[in-house]
Amino acid sequence: MNWRRIRVTVLLMVLGLVTFKWLAPDTASSWGLSCSWAKGRRRTVRSVLRTFGPKADKRLRPYFKKAGVAYPPFRVMLLGLKEEKQLELWARSRRGKYTFVRSFPIHAASGVAGPKLREGDGQVPEGFYKLIWLHPNSSFHLSIKLNYPSPFDWRHARREGRKEPGSNIFIHGSNVSIGCLAMGDPAIEELFVLLARVGLRRSRIMIAPWDPRRKALKAPSGSPKWVPGLYRRLSRQFAKFRRRK
Repeated sequence: MNWRRIRVTVLLMVLGLVTFKWLAPDTASSWGLSCSWAKGRRRTVRSVLRTFGPKADKRLRPYFKKAGVAYPPFRVMLLGLKEEKQLELWARSRRGKYTFVRSFPIHAASGVAGPKLREGDGQVPEGFYKLIWLHPNSSFHLSIKLNYPSPFDWRHARREGRKEPGSNIFIHGSNVSIGCLAMGDPAIEELFVLLARVGLRRSRIMIAPWDPRRKALKAPSGSPKWVPGLYRRLSRQFAKFRRRK
């Protein structure tokens, strides 16, 4: 019996299970869901673009034309507003400035004002995030993964002894969510196709408890000491995104 081969096989199986656990969930793990990969689906980003791309492009182009931004744009910025339940789409050409394109209603986003601190708290994160993965086989139709917890989130979690700050935060389809942003299926098709065309490296998202351009951000009672500083940074950055009258 080749024990070395058996050990290698077992190790590969364990690594596969760990990788699946990290990749599969696309909503708050407090739901206890482990089936975010829809059964029977073997879609790729390319096949999603073939299936949904033409109609999504057709719906998006009039908004970009009205905004005076080429489609697809060079860069994209998403602004998530928890209280208003809106996701604003801003874009710019290679040499232009960010321009408001359109706003999507957020169909579901659990929690209250304040950042996400731990696994299972039901909070939508607040802060500055990269968009790191287009998930074509989500059980919530399609989804886009945020890099929560970011290095900023991990730094403060470690300082405060929080070993499980949560994970697997997505923008996704459907109309239900805990800890994620549920956009409905037509909207996630547009966002998925748009980000696939732009590229994730040129796409970002900022999430605030409410619109700081409308009302000054104030840390909820009992918030960690670093939250006011985060809110000041969010306020400064949101101030750069003003709609033209």
